[in-house]
Amino acid sequence: MNKPRPLISPLIAAALIACLALPACQQPAGEPPLAGARIGGPFTLIDQNGRRVSDTAFAGRYRLVYFGYTFCPDVCPVDMQTLGRGLTLFEKQHPAEGAKVQPIFITVDPERDTPAVLKPWVAAFHPRLIGLTGTPAEIAAVAKEYAVYYRKVETPGASGYLMDHARQAVLFDPQGKPLALIPQDQTPEAAATELAKWVR
Repeated sequence: MNKPRPLISPLIAAALIACLALPACQQPAGEPPLAGARIGGPFTLIDQNGRRVSDTAFAGRYRLVYFGYTFCPDVCPVDMQTLGRGLTLFEKQHPAEGAKVQPIFITVDPERDTPAVLKPWVAAFHPRLIGLTGTPAEIAAVAKEYAVYYRKVETPGASGYLMDHARQAVLFDPQGKPLALIPQDQTPEAAATELAKWVR
């Protein structure tokens, strides 16, 4: 039996626990919970239109980043639906701030998630959602930088496979520094509320 998927990366969970345990982290209300966490970094991948895209293309914008895969039978579509609806709600409530948020989906299954596969999939969740893929080595490097666990799981008696992976949606500031986890496993309203706390 496969082990249950972690809700968030063990590295992110450890960073949050360690921070809460330190007096120095007892900061005033409004301090981003992921401030100072070593999550994120430079990358160059391929978007759903087949173009090479680097992290520098998003400089000056907030980034809402989620790792998953299009062949996911359950959690990824539900999570992306929540995030997409949450961002749409936030855009309606705060148009200027909402326009500053770039949603990004990065696949952990580059063998199947080609640009042609990603294009209709990301379009189903939000009109501005960008889907990114690359070589297995490129995806592995980005996942490591973003503290995302994933692995291929062969399915007995079937020709396909599943991807076991961490579930987390991280909001980064315009400089690419992590701010907070956006609750993709709750309601769109909860996601919109959390976005409103950090996007200025």
